[in-house]
Amino acid sequence: MPLSRVRVKQLRNLMDAQLTPSPRINIVVGENGSGKTSLLEAIHFLGSSRSFRSNKLKPIIQKGCEEFIVFGEVSDEKVTHKVGVRRSVDGSGELRIDGVTQRAASALAELLPIQLITPDSFSLLTGGAKPRRQFIDWGVFHVERSFLGCWRQYQTALKQRNHLLRHGKIDHSQVLVWDTELARNADTIDEMRQQYFSGLAPLVRRLVEVFDLGLKGAELSLSYSRGWDSKVDFSELLAQTIDRDVRAGFTQAGPHRADLNVRIGRENAAERLSRGQQKLLVCALKLAQARLFTQKRGQYTVFLVDDLAAELDREHRKVLCQELVLLESQVFVTGIEYESLVGVWPANVEIKVFHVKHGNISESILP
Repeated sequence: MPLSRVRVKQLRNLMDAQLTPSPRINIVVGENGSGKTSLLEAIHFLGSSRSFRSNKLKPIIQKGCEEFIVFGEVSDEKVTHKVGVRRSVDGSGELRIDGVTQRAASALAELLPIQLITPDSFSLLTGGAKPRRQFIDWGVFHVERSFLGCWRQYQTALKQRNHLLRHGKIDHSQVLVWDTELARNADTIDEMRQQYFSGLAPLVRRLVEVFDLGLKGAELSLSYSRGWDSKVDFSELLAQTIDRDVRAGFTQAGPHRADLNVRIGRENAAERLSRGQQKLLVCALKLAQARLFTQKRGQYTVFLVDDLAAELDREHRKVLCQELVLLESQVFVTGIEYESLVGVWPANVEIKVFHVKHGNISESILP
């Protein structure tokens, strides 16, 4: 169900902007600071209730205003859902779907699943384990209905156990309560992640071949690390390492330490690849995830691609755009130069072009 309407009020430099996007390809052009990335940020709020640019609300809300509002309509041939997100400088906010207040952002993610590719997406390869773990969990959340509840229970138990560990002198009977809860959910989380990864990995490899990263004979390898020794029962491991965890002040092993290992030959991919190659590999990971989501759920994601042309030559831009079209997703791509974003799409795809200037959005007529 693509976005059929977007309205943004008082978010960064978008005072009151709206657009009626294409259900397929939307090209957003403008100078640096014009507001094109802010538009992607607004759409991201509709699907997650959070920004991909800042953890703080103050820089997101337009100066002199008390809140921002993003409104969207998500439509298919049969039904239209109205989605709204409001956030205030005092930290309060509201999420609504069809006029009904939602308690959790997961309801937005279910209705409007979003894939994001930005210059910061390189952290999927160059950063620590957290962004790769979040990447895996995005996919598991969208294909395994029971994952979110299990993950929340594990996180609650982990927080309580770590609180006890930080106090040094602890009551082992209290720790055992949380150990039992952790172990009960750990194997389930790991099983769902492993099953998801087994479906994802071959799709990534296929896209890496399509993108032709120029690996010169070296092979891409993907592996999932669950966060503790696969030969050891997790409940036994917690009991064996309690003294070490007390000294550290936190639980050092478990699903919260899982990782996705991406290597080229024997080297870490981030160390082996150029920036352009890294971007193509990140795109392969994201597109593979979207493809698996469609296979499992029969639905499509919305792609937000900030500065699509950066790091990529024209031929690789054409291959990426071709693969985005094959996904049948709704796509929003930004760039400074119109010329770098046209002529790289298949001839029969529906495209709209929007120009952003000083926070105002206008639709341009294709030549």
